[in-house]
Amino acid sequence: MLKLEEAKKLSYGEVLYCKYSRNADGSPERWRVNGKVKLWKRNPNRIQIPLKHGLYDYGYLTERDLNAFSLSEEEAVEAMK
Repeated sequence: MLKLEEAKKLSYGEVLYCKYSRNADGSPERWRVNGKVKLWKRNPNRIQIPLKHGLYDYGYLTERDLNAFSLSEEEAVEAMK
């Protein structure tokens, strides 16, 4: 599980592994940080991280979705079992 403090330290190009989606070969989906982590001064628990998967799939990771991603592939594989 990705923690809030770990998510705040992410930088461009780092890879996150999705715990609930798989690639065609059975490995966890890899999502890459595609921009700067957005933080709020008024609400320090709020974040928004732009992500990219493949050629055309883009999205944002927010504080509500942190439990769906991990920094290590092994942790994501264990969560899928």
